[in-house]
Amino acid sequence: MTSLSHADTDGFFGEYGGRFLPPHLEAPIAEVAAAYAEARQDPSFMEEYAALLADYVGRPSPLFLARRLTAEFGGAKIYLKREDLNHTGAHKINHCLGEALLAKRMGKRKLLAETGAGQHGVALATAAAILGLECEIHMGAIDVAKQHPNVVRMQLLGATVVSVTDGGACLKDAVDSAFGVFAADYADTFFAIGSVVGPDPYPSMVRDFQSIVGNEAREQIQLKEGRLPDALVACVGGGSNAMGLFSAFLNDPSVAMYGVEPSGKSLDVVGEHAATMTLGSTGTLHGMKTLMLQDHEGEPTAVHSIASGLDYPGVGPQHAHLKDVGRVQYVTASDADTLAAFQLLCRTEGIIPALESCHAIAHAVRLAPTLSTDGIIVVNLSGRGDKDIDYIADRLGMSAPA
Repeated sequence: MTSLSHADTDGFFGEYGGRFLPPHLEAPIAEVAAAYAEARQDPSFMEEYAALLADYVGRPSPLFLARRLTAEFGGAKIYLKREDLNHTGAHKINHCLGEALLAKRMGKRKLLAETGAGQHGVALATAAAILGLECEIHMGAIDVAKQHPNVVRMQLLGATVVSVTDGGACLKDAVDSAFGVFAADYADTFFAIGSVVGPDPYPSMVRDFQSIVGNEAREQIQLKEGRLPDALVACVGGGSNAMGLFSAFLNDPSVAMYGVEPSGKSLDVVGEHAATMTLGSTGTLHGMKTLMLQDHEGEPTAVHSIASGLDYPGVGPQHAHLKDVGRVQYVTASDADTLAAFQLLCRTEGIIPALESCHAIAHAVRLAPTLSTDGIIVVNLSGRGDKDIDYIADRLGMSAPA
């Protein structure tokens, strides 16, 4: 029986995962796998990582009972795992510090990555700065425009930001661009993939670094409520924040899990959503076998989400496996649902959340009234919304008072 929690020796979760690489990249990725396998068993490496999480990131992040949001809908209590309170404003710093430490251990001088919403780019630039490494971030031109505050942050932190205009000029194209640079210069460069995607060992490695989210939440909810939650909810693009939360509860059948992906503007029109788990099929993307949105020739289709961090045509292979075996339910939230959830959380709890996280909020408020008042839902509030303010103000037609 395939494990819910771990890949097999070839990096597969069920039928998904593995390494599907051009020959010249096989050795560099194998080098990363060997280095990580060694580092994760080294107490000094893990102690340095834990110290940075505590003293630099500010972990543990709080688990907050959203009383006014709960009262708005009735039913189950809604708790928020406050990853938005981490240094840099999202869960991304958890794995970026881990990958940067590994890169330094391997003797690499430069970190290379893609980013959508910019949170991975900001977190990696931050990790590069504190560890004395160079950093280059590839970002789709559409997202550069939508997420300009994060572009400025990356540049202030010393990173080089490359605006990608190829294809749809969004996250998938940024990944393609970064892979191209890595293929040409991997001797001194560490490719720090920003989610639980890509060739083995990245899906497992990023999940391991993100598992701190679920481990903390499991302990915190038992201290607060004396039991495990009834449900977990997290948004899913590539799926790192969801996998981080879910990982600690996979073997607890009493805990339902919901991954929420973007139905965007319309599920009926190709290019107007990013609902990989809902409408995707098995294919090969960015070095992994997974579920993806693709055309009849197996090429990734255009995608859309109001949240730049979710406009990706694939998903992490562990998520694809968890869908296949029925352990996690994957549902959708539209752009309109997401924008409404954003405004709701601002108004009820005084929290300005990332648009990515608002997909999870949108489903949580649908779910809560279906459960009893004794029910407990934990939502991963994966990031804060500073980066989205200008874009949302434009969408809502907001302007400064005269």
